[in-house]
Amino acid sequence: MEQCAVLLWGWLLLGCSWGPGPPGVGAAALSTATYKLDDAYGLGRQFDGIGAVSGGGATSRLLVNYQEPYRSQILDYLFKPNFGASLHILKVEIGGDGQSTDGTEPSHMHYENDENYFRGYEWWLMKEAKKRNPKIKLIGLPWTFPAWIGKGENWPYDYPDVTAYYIVSWILGAKHYHDLDIDYVGIWNERAFNSKYIKLLRYTLDKHDLQQVRIIASDRLWEPISFVLLLDSELHGVVDAIGAHYPGTKTVPNALLTKKKLWSSEDYSTFNDEVGAGCWARILNQNYVNGNMTSTIAWNLVASYYEELPFGRCGLMTAQEPWSGHYKVEAPIWITAHTTQFTQPGWSYLQVDGHLEGGGSFVALTDGLGNLTIIIETMTYNHSQCIRPPLPHFTVKPQRATFYLKGSFYTVKTLQVWHSRLDFESGRSSLFQQLHPVKVWKGSFSIDLNVDEVYTLTTLKTGQKCGHPEPPPPQPFPSNYKDDFNIRNPPFSEAPNFADQTGVFEYFINASDPGDHVFTLRQVVVQRPITWASDADQTISLIGNFKWVNMTVTCDIYIEKQRDGGVFVAGRVDNGGIYVRRTKGVFFWVFADGTYRVTGDLAGEEILMKGLSGVRNNAWHTLTLNIQGTSASGLLNGYPLWENVTISQPSNGWAAIGTRSFEFAQFDNFHVEAS
Repeated sequence: MEQCAVLLWGWLLLGCSWGPGPPGVGAAALSTATYKLDDAYGLGRQFDGIGAVSGGGATSRLLVNYQEPYRSQILDYLFKPNFGASLHILKVEIGGDGQSTDGTEPSHMHYENDENYFRGYEWWLMKEAKKRNPKIKLIGLPWTFPAWIGKGENWPYDYPDVTAYYIVSWILGAKHYHDLDIDYVGIWNERAFNSKYIKLLRYTLDKHDLQQVRIIASDRLWEPISFVLLLDSELHGVVDAIGAHYPGTKTVPNALLTKKKLWSSEDYSTFNDEVGAGCWARILNQNYVNGNMTSTIAWNLVASYYEELPFGRCGLMTAQEPWSGHYKVEAPIWITAHTTQFTQPGWSYLQVDGHLEGGGSFVALTDGLGNLTIIIETMTYNHSQCIRPPLPHFTVKPQRATFYLKGSFYTVKTLQVWHSRLDFESGRSSLFQQLHPVKVWKGSFSIDLNVDEVYTLTTLKTGQKCGHPEPPPPQPFPSNYKDDFNIRNPPFSEAPNFADQTGVFEYFINASDPGDHVFTLRQVVVQRPITWASDADQTISLIGNFKWVNMTVTCDIYIEKQRDGGVFVAGRVDNGGIYVRRTKGVFFWVFADGTYRVTGDLAGEEILMKGLSGVRNNAWHTLTLNIQGTSASGLLNGYPLWENVTISQPSNGWAAIGTRSFEFAQFDNFHVEAS
């Protein structure tokens, strides 16, 4: 049951004064300026759309575990046209088994002779986006690569034909198995590009009849890619768009000289409160006004990862509680709608300066068929700072703007009005409300603008602010949680709520075990991937509630690697994501050589206790870790193995499982009881 808001006739309460009639009381004090919108002398750049990133990494991890109807509701807010954010573009990570910010995403080819186009959740997400908006554009970009691509080197360009084959396999698999057409593909997120590789990628795409797939480079800075494109005409011929990250609304002369499409191919990355909404409103306009960028893509789509991981809640909305069904439609969703619901890729910007005299900005776009959309933002300095880059100081003040519509727009008689006002005092923001239409009188209208506002004025009558019933209230992660992994045809390759931070843990059918352990969870990355971040030397998957203090973690474990193989269960785990190497906690390890250790860190350097366990590889054992207050103890197969180990730090954290190295190992009957 969805609802869409009706027109708000209480528009006068917002203090909007529509010209050209006499100004309201006190309006004389406002600074006034005039702006001309004219298509008679041609148009500006073609608009390529507004989008968001799932991945880079594991940012949508918890979304897939939501029960219906909540999962579909979240997807509606993101992708359904004229509903919520109505995104034009979905950019996903091409999983490479390595840590890419908030976790690892599985590769479609863990090993050279391995192909599987059903791992992870990005395939599913792209299909759900396409289901809601068949016109949505899809982009794939790798952050990490499986080890075999580099043949032992932490570098994907030594064998560029191998890397190109790997990436094109992903694009072909998207089509063959999921009927998904990928529109753009990137090179290597925020890392070096290689001209030979880019040319080979284009050649390989064309060889497989993928001429329609465009190449974006280099998802880092404007330079050196712009300079190299100007020097290398062959490279210039194969790169379709220059993508820069966090450009601070600015471009560089060389980028303009290439005459390529310029995109902010990753931006935002800011906590999704009102200031985050202000950041997003400002850059959505000013990336074009200041930097000629025709697409802006937010990292990230939806904050569906444990909030205490790096960059918690840096999504357009928040959905980090699949166990409760709770999610939150944050302000950035409605800021997005101001642009996305009233434009489409293929529209054109008008040639305007775009700076408001009293501070703030506006853009105007047309479909070339008589429709006009104007988006105005008046975000103030303190209320629109993004996470990066630093924002130079500026001032914005209340002002009156008069717009003169010329050329084909002179005949426009009325404009629909949508309004948001971010309120930093009471916290009661007014988001994406439809106001009374504005009358255009002899080709002009005036509007009084306050600070921290967004207006959309448009000839389109299709905008809607829609909603679903309130989701359930928030709840902490269940304090008594079990998973026996007994699922024959799992909908996803990963078990619910486990957040892999190094390595990849997948459902596994153990054909050699006719007994209790046919269906298990298996760590499957056996060589260190070509990394993007500082992956740990051990593998680890987190689960639970970061606030947990006392807990008992039990899990059946199966070491597959002889001699130096090993696995652990852990509690009070305090870190993950790009900081996974510095993870502390209480780690209970057993090794294939028959020894055990208790350590205060994932790296295994802070040894709290060690001794003999009798554990061997290729046999099932049950580990139990009990942490109460400042004391920990461990059981092996139900019998005490060690006790009275004093724990000082950390005081709280997640539960976890993992392995000593990149090695095969299995886990079953996971159970945590915590408080």
